[in-house]
Amino acid sequence: MLPEKFLQRMQAMLGQEYEQFLASYDHDKYQALRVNTLKASAENFVKQCSFQLSPVEWTVTGFYYEAADQPGKHPYHEAGVYYIQEPSAMLPATLLEAMSGEKILDLCAAPGGKSTQIAAAMEGQGILICNEIHPARAKILSENIERMGIVNAMVLNETPQRLAAIFPDYFDRIMVDAPCSGEGMFRKNEEACEQWSEENVQMCADRQDEILDCAADMVRPGGRIVYSTCTFAPLEDEGSVERFLSRHTDFTLIKDMRLWPHKVKGEGHYAAVLKRQGEVPEDYRCYGRNGIEQGIPKGKNSFQKECGDYLAFEKEYLKQPIQYRQDGQGIFLKFGDQLYLCPPDMPATKGMKVLRPGLHLGTMKKNRFEPSHALALALRPEEVTYTYDLSADSREVRDYLNGMTFPAEGEKGWYLITVDGYSIGWGKLAGGVMKNHYPKGLRKG
Repeated sequence: MLPEKFLQRMQAMLGQEYEQFLASYDHDKYQALRVNTLKASAENFVKQCSFQLSPVEWTVTGFYYEAADQPGKHPYHEAGVYYIQEPSAMLPATLLEAMSGEKILDLCAAPGGKSTQIAAAMEGQGILICNEIHPARAKILSENIERMGIVNAMVLNETPQRLAAIFPDYFDRIMVDAPCSGEGMFRKNEEACEQWSEENVQMCADRQDEILDCAADMVRPGGRIVYSTCTFAPLEDEGSVERFLSRHTDFTLIKDMRLWPHKVKGEGHYAAVLKRQGEVPEDYRCYGRNGIEQGIPKGKNSFQKECGDYLAFEKEYLKQPIQYRQDGQGIFLKFGDQLYLCPPDMPATKGMKVLRPGLHLGTMKKNRFEPSHALALALRPEEVTYTYDLSADSREVRDYLNGMTFPAEGEKGWYLITVDGYSIGWGKLAGGVMKNHYPKGLRKG
């Protein structure tokens, strides 16, 4: 049952369209996925995939699928070839217009749909900071960043206020997918409907004002903020934008738009593009107040001592150093025995709650290096020495995802296991048996 006061407001807002809007709640929700272009082009994916797909009109990488397709159970999902995402939720990141090499913040990022869409547009270059204030949701965000093979993202568990103090005038673009009353999700999420109240709408609007003020402090002159919600409430949509513009006269509204469930194949959504006035020089470089992460010193002796086992792995099993290593600018960083590779100019991790400072390379064990699942998902077959390909519809790939070993022939050592050419994890071959290194926490069995 939809809340009566919600219905009264929607009738006043929509007038003659109200009955069409109301009828949309009797329709099944639309389901979609977004192709991860860090792994595959949308064109090639459509040709290769057996799903019944049709395009989402506001993004070239989004496709509706049929319920019978069950993409969440397909091996391609575990390989990060696509992200299952509500179709309307694909609009805001499209409006952000992220570009390679930029500094970008997704301020309210969990579970990661918009972050991973932004990362694909950045093509592995630049710095993407993905933040989520709730620890459990931040962990899910970090897992999705890993699954999609993203190499240039830092995942944080911070408040917007804390970040605003560290990153004044820092980011080229900021995504603010704000916590909201969720009215646009009533058809999809009964819990959102049950929790609705006029008091909650007001509380969300107040919270959105605080979050947007923090974003305003962090975007550089000439930079862009995309603000979005999944609610219909004017107090949280146009109202939040109007209040923001009254407080920040150096910003301009470029466009705003609503997606209505009785007009599009998707749930209710609102998005606004805000631009800060001014420009910066082409060679503009801004640093956070904590400076740049220094990582492991580049001096030959100390670097070899700390990273020697990884360098030996890299020489034997990778055909070329991975991204940021090729030009010698990457930053190696150790958390305990865990080794990470961060992009150049990555902000210092000191004083922040960091779940993932960059690409997790693996674990430094006694006299050996064990590569991480994240590294496997970030690599392509042509970048490694040994690969072993499994068919998506084979028993072998299901066994692999269940943690089973399998017989194989070849040179002894680490193999990138792939499914139809997409990396899905590691295996280690010895004595005609491929030992399974798919993470236990991800196994299906």
